[in-house]
This record gives sequence, structure tokens and C-alpha cells, in this order.
Amino acid sequence: QVQLVESGGGLVQAGGSLRLSCAASGSSFSINAMGWYRQAPGKQRELVATISSGDSTNYADSVKGRFTTSRDNAKNTVYLQMNSLKPEDTAVYYCNAGVVVTTGGLYRSLVLWGQGTLVTVSS
Repeated sequence: QVQLVESGGGLVQAGGSLRLSCAASGSSFSINAMGWYRQAPGKQRELVATISSGDSTNYADSVKGRFTTSRDNAKNTVYLQMNSLKPEDTAVYYCNAGVVVTTGGLYRSLVLWGQGTLVTVSS
């Protein structure tokens, strides 16, 4: 029942900015750590950023100083602010989250993935 829905992707020129959102929806759940991944055409999926339940963040070297991830627990949403975008940032971006769901009186730990949102940076 719990799903991650991503939005905010699009076409932007080099040097521009985009903000991606990843919102969790459902009932009887809580979110722990969340992360952002991206996959460029013909390439492996790579980790971009992570954010813990305590708002501790980590970033790939390729995006440090340009990308910032944050979360709004009241909205069950995590964000990826992307500034100074480069053509090499072009990829499908995915969020994931560790989620605890209460089902049938039991707590279940799950790892969920968003559907992906395409970011295209033109030169």
C-alpha cells in the first residue's frame, strides 16, 4: 500500500537548477533512511545522496557542493535540490526509502523505490 511517488524532473540548461520530490503515501507506516540514485543511459545505477532519519546527509563526490537533500517528515517527503547542473547529470533519478509498515498487527520492514523521474541537462 505504501508507495513512493517522484516528481520534478524535466529539461534544463547547463548551470540551471531543479528540485526533485519524493513523497510517500499510504497508511500505518514510518520512514527511516532515504536515498537518491540515478541511472544514465547505458550506465549502472549509482548512489547520489542519502539522508538519515536524523537528517544526516552524504553525497557522491560528483555532486558535492551542487546537490542538497532534505526531508519534511510532516509531508513524508524527501527533496533533492540540484544546482549548477551539468550535462553529465542527465539520468533517470530514483528515490528509495526504508519503510516500516504495520500490516495485520505486524511490523514489516521494506525497501521501496520510486518510479523514477527523468532529468535532462542540455549544453
